[in-house]
Amino acid sequence: MQTFHLPDVGEGLTEAEIVSWHVAPGDAVAVDDVIAEIETAKSLVELPSPFAGTVGELLVAEGDTVNVGAPIITVAAADAPAGGGPDAHEPTGPGQHPEGDAGGAVLVGYGTGGEAQTRRRKKPEKPVASAVGVIAKPPIRKLARDLGVDLAEVRPSGAAGEVTREDVLGHAQQASVFRNISTPEWPAVRDEEIPVPAPAAAPAVVDARVEEVPVKGVRKATASAMTGSAHTAPHVSVWTDVDATRTMEYVKRLKASPDFADIKISPLLIVARAVIWAVRRTPMINSAWVDGEDGAKIHVRHYVNLGIAAATPRGLLVPNVKDAHELSMRDLARALERLTVTAREGKTTPADQQGGTITITNIGVFGMDAGTPIINPGESAIVAMGAIRQKPWVVDGEVRPRWVTTVSGSFDHRVVDGDAISRFLADIASVLEEPALLLD
Repeated sequence: MQTFHLPDVGEGLTEAEIVSWHVAPGDAVAVDDVIAEIETAKSLVELPSPFAGTVGELLVAEGDTVNVGAPIITVAAADAPAGGGPDAHEPTGPGQHPEGDAGGAVLVGYGTGGEAQTRRRKKPEKPVASAVGVIAKPPIRKLARDLGVDLAEVRPSGAAGEVTREDVLGHAQQASVFRNISTPEWPAVRDEEIPVPAPAAAPAVVDARVEEVPVKGVRKATASAMTGSAHTAPHVSVWTDVDATRTMEYVKRLKASPDFADIKISPLLIVARAVIWAVRRTPMINSAWVDGEDGAKIHVRHYVNLGIAAATPRGLLVPNVKDAHELSMRDLARALERLTVTAREGKTTPADQQGGTITITNIGVFGMDAGTPIINPGESAIVAMGAIRQKPWVVDGEVRPRWVTTVSGSFDHRVVDGDAISRFLADIASVLEEPALLLD
């Protein structure tokens, strides 16, 4: 019997959730057959089998989070009985694997050391009956102990005959009236120091109108990344209004061009080209602050891996177009379309989300004009594209209806100063006002 341990799928992560099993005990599997779908902190990944044979036992239930290196499934070799012997999946010591286990040739980082553990969701506490017949939840018993209340003297009011928090508090208040009838003498000491205990966790409030959503997977990773970025990089945000009328005319011409007939064209394409053009003129925008043992350094990237923030059913993803600076207008349009479709279908790979140098977030599709977005970790700038609307605009001394948008962004003030930020955003605005600048 061969045991498959959860591998590191190449993202350097330490755990994953088993979303669904694609096999059941007794099923025949071949090498590279998809046996399960797992969710890491970055993406949804299909897990292939490193063995051929018959599925013996699923060692982890769907919905459980398991550490890298933990055994998740057993497979009997094609010439071995499916049930296996009594030692079919006997536990081994930390960092050890039974003979016949997957050895790491199939997926990167397989078999990391450390004792594997799984975690199940905590079940809600139930009322507990003591030896004397009083029914009360553990937090209620603790409250009673803290207040010096004997639960046997409290009249329960709960639906199942249990003592509630209100019962304990009411009894304690009534008892204190009698305890405080006598007035004590003034103490001999003038000042008394009373240690303050740490606040006890509030008991869970059961309310059918409240839905509890576990924080895991993409949401957990996003929360960690955004918190780290917000509290590490000093953000500075700027914005400017732009007459994008000629950009809209340019987009209209591209849509009518036979060269772009099979490609979805939107103003995002022009904004992407404008960002790449502006980065070439102000390279520090495309840098990263790196802390090392010998001090901090700034890495200036002379290439552009252009990230596009995408709202997906699984949460926020930021895949990027690799070496976007080398792509033609047509190739960039295809890359953006492919990236967007893949993200919406939930098929974005971890590799697609790594190595970004600068990000665009298109908040205009949600009707927003501007924002102060959080910088993606490992980058120094994020550009927000606002909605493009018809507004009155002064042209040659006359008020005319024009297509107007707001370009905003957030920048790491450790890396770039106000003058560079202003030049960069002004360059983007210039391209949106006159796309012919892209022809230089």
